[in-house]
Amino acid sequence: MTRVNLITGFLGSGKTTLLCHLLATKPADEQWAVLVNEFGEIGVDGALLANRGATVKEIPGGCMCCVNGLPMQVGLNMLLKNKPDRLLIEPTGLGHPRQLLQMLSSPAYHDWLQLNATLTLLDARQLADPRVVANENFRDQLAAADVIIGNKQDRWQPEDYQRLARWQQDARDQRPFIATEFGQIPLALLDTPRGQPRELPVPQHHHPVSVPVSGVAALRLEGQVRWRRALNQGHDYSACGWLFDPETQFDRAALLEWVRLAPGDRIKGVMRVEEGSLNINRQGADLQIETRSLPPANSRIEIIDSQQADWNRLQSALLKCRLR
Repeated sequence: MTRVNLITGFLGSGKTTLLCHLLATKPADEQWAVLVNEFGEIGVDGALLANRGATVKEIPGGCMCCVNGLPMQVGLNMLLKNKPDRLLIEPTGLGHPRQLLQMLSSPAYHDWLQLNATLTLLDARQLADPRVVANENFRDQLAAADVIIGNKQDRWQPEDYQRLARWQQDARDQRPFIATEFGQIPLALLDTPRGQPRELPVPQHHHPVSVPVSGVAALRLEGQVRWRRALNQGHDYSACGWLFDPETQFDRAALLEWVRLAPGDRIKGVMRVEEGSLNINRQGADLQIETRSLPPANSRIEIIDSQQADWNRLQSALLKCRLR
């Protein structure tokens, strides 16, 4: 029977970083799988999690919580067919957990999986943003949590601790709370039993999803096309992503300057540079980068923003970062 955890958290709370940490500590004799969903069409998380010792399937371009369609069930069944020891499910930060939890706990999966605790990441700085606090997905992700992970503690200021204490007091919350940084949680936390199911409100907004494709490529290039752009919108957010062919390399310094100056609540990318692969993760002013010697299959980068950005201007500047 496959042990399953739902890893939730609003945009930028650090879900992918936490997954990378867990995969790095995976027992060598266990087979793991990851099912990941992203708001945008490009599919960056799948590329970030590739080649880390687990089977990765991706459901791009929407909300995994809309389980009445086939994408979620197809992706889940494909992974369970191989009987992994553990399955980690990462919905988009703009997704609602209600229907997903209902499906995972339904009789159809009783013989296939053991649903353990839902882990929800919370960056205490998010409590200072009225747009985030008012978002129904943010509220309901926390309401559905069995364990709350206070992530990015190294970036918190005294006022963030104060807001967190007030939130916990107002919520009269007795659930386990673990403060950490870079998603570094003990592996044993995944075996925490699921708590008493809580009744969650029906989400007001749904978003169309795409049909899963083989591997982790959400958007593909065909023929002699060197790059493509994809737009997505919903839940009061907009996303724009770019996919480049394997031959395209980027100037590292110019690319990082583009990432630093670009507007957007969230920027993620896996880009081919001369050194190999440059993994980019920016939330607000927080920027994390990782260089890996193995080049990516292709380059992909995406911006998510609560405002409608000038995508054409950003695209023009990004294209100038390519090496000739």
